Amino acid sequence: MGGRPRWPMAADLPVTRRTGLRLGLGGLAGGSLAGLFGLVRAGEVANPAPLPGKRARACILIWLDGGPTHLEMFDPKPEAPAETRGEFSAIPTAVPGTMICEHLPELAKIADRYALVRSVCHDQGNHGAGNHYMMTGAPPRIPVGCGAFVSFHPSMGSVVAHERTAPHGMPAYFSMPSMTRSGGPSFLGARHAPFVIADDPNAKGFRVRDLALPAGIEAGRFTARQDLRRLVDRLPRHADPAAADPVRVLDDYYAQGERLVTTPEAQRAFEIGTEPDAVREAYGRDGLGQRALLARRLVEAGVPFVTINDGGWDHHSDIFGALAKRLPAFDRTVATLITDLDQRGLLETTMVIVLGEFGRTPKLSVLPGQTKAGRDHWSSAMSILFAGGGTPGGVVVGATDRLGHAACERVLSPENFVSTVYTKLGIDPGMHFITPAGRPAFLVADPTPITELLG
Repeated sequence: MGGRPRWPMAADLPVTRRTGLRLGLGGLAGGSLAGLFGLVRAGEVANPAPLPGKRARACILIWLDGGPTHLEMFDPKPEAPAETRGEFSAIPTAVPGTMICEHLPELAKIADRYALVRSVCHDQGNHGAGNHYMMTGAPPRIPVGCGAFVSFHPSMGSVVAHERTAPHGMPAYFSMPSMTRSGGPSFLGARHAPFVIADDPNAKGFRVRDLALPAGIEAGRFTARQDLRRLVDRLPRHADPAAADPVRVLDDYYAQGERLVTTPEAQRAFEIGTEPDAVREAYGRDGLGQRALLARRLVEAGVPFVTINDGGWDHHSDIFGALAKRLPAFDRTVATLITDLDQRGLLETTMVIVLGEFGRTPKLSVLPGQTKAGRDHWSSAMSILFAGGGTPGGVVVGATDRLGHAACERVLSPENFVSTVYTKLGIDPGMHFITPAGRPAFLVADPTPITELLG
């Protein structure tokens, strides 16, 4: 296969009826430590050779669930008719000729530190299908409804977790405060599902469930229990030559869980209360702001992929009233995250990506029973903010037509977007692998990255 790493063939996989059933549930698993360590590993694969231009070691993906409007954020149309232009004005940025929404002044000031992609489009106009396509780079195999949580293909975070590790026993893939609709591992198995931090880091006394010893168990007692388990593990086990011993396989997961609970370096990553008040205020004392700060701490600790799943961007009505309240906080948080990473010397190796499943309709409309206008789902146009990991700042890739109706210059696909993420992380988007069912699957069908973002 042209020098690409050999993925395990069907004959290599230790799949019995029992393990096959467990692996088949992989796409549904996720969340706590139990979900993370619950399934048998399908096989080990060596990391691929670094790709030319690899710069990033980590990615913070800010997912705006619901479909953020491109017209009221990163692709305004100030010359369009009122029914398209809307109520917000466009303002200039630090990059001459580039304008964004008036409610994003902090991002306007640092436009020379990130790129905007305005021409990604696809044909999946509902939440479930659009989420799957943008999260995996693979269109859903069958029609998918708006409320669906589907996993026909591994998400970017799960693939990164399969290819990369984090130090100190930490999971390689986190998601806050929940997993996205298609953020799971599919056939890669639940070991590569995200560790979900559901708790609000802005809450007083914040602590992460499953990352502390249970009440009433002191460290010495916990260690004694681990010693006892290891002593019992020395007993002979029945070895089925046709299948991996599930008890032996779970040893690795228990060991990782033990390190996560007991390693000081892992514990310190979650101690957001040690951050100076000025830093916490700069990020914003709300859920999004403090999750972005926690994401920075996780990246500092060596975690390669963190998703922030920020819901509530489906503005079918009162889009201007809702965004006038929401965009200033979003603006402050994302601008602070990029600036903070830059000042700490982390932006060069950390991608920050902001997107949702699609954009919004160019023409405003009022739903029956409503009095204030909104915009509906629109997959023919969307905008993506892309910073860090060697991404050239101040670049605008592609364009939509004068009404924001469709991508018309440098038209790109979700496959191009996902391939860019993998390429910048040194993962070959064109590699293929064999699923536990023995079926071949390419990581991305079209592994062509967006060259303007590679630097």
